[in-house]
Amino acid sequence: MRTDSSGRRNELPTSGAHPEPPEGQVSPAKRTLPGGAVAGMLLMISTVALGLTAGLLFTFGMAVMPGLAATDDHTYVTAMQSFNDTIQSNWALAALFVGVLPATVAAAVLDHRSGRGAAARWAAYAAVLYLVALLVTAGFNIPMNSDLAAAGSPSTMTDFAIVDRFKTSWVAANALRAALCAVALGCLTRALVLHGRSTAATVGADPSPTS
Repeated sequence: MRTDSSGRRNELPTSGAHPEPPEGQVSPAKRTLPGGAVAGMLLMISTVALGLTAGLLFTFGMAVMPGLAATDDHTYVTAMQSFNDTIQSNWALAALFVGVLPATVAAAVLDHRSGRGAAARWAAYAAVLYLVALLVTAGFNIPMNSDLAAAGSPSTMTDFAIVDRFKTSWVAANALRAALCAVALGCLTRALVLHGRSTAATVGADPSPTS
């Protein structure tokens, strides 16, 4: 507490806590913490990977599945079994599909520790949405793919009821996970923008010394 020239008493803050920075800026107390550059790289990787994943699911929903629906049951089963075998045996696709979640979570944690709270929140939103998409895949699409594989060769099949299940349940589940991935991609893009703004703000606040 102190008294100014008019005789009034002014209360001085008793805590040394820094005020909450505006969205997209970094807390002055955390500017020197490591992890910002790594978080930015992870956000870029996650955004590109999720964009490819969302594009793949969107293409299946908008082009591949409607095209297959116009064919006969034998062709439908043959094509879907071939698609599933190709995707499951492709390690690059598997790494892309699975790697988005840990990369996004790691980016959120690093941004949070580096004081980029807004970017961390949007990355966390993306991680949650993508986790739900993975749960939809594990709970609906993969079991149905397994049932289709267990049905054997289309040339020996006599009951094609599974095709109707694919045209309804599998397609609906794919549409849901595609939508979740698209929204998660938007969240990741927002996180990347906020991360970039906070980095620029940090550089502007801590200029390099001149010689």
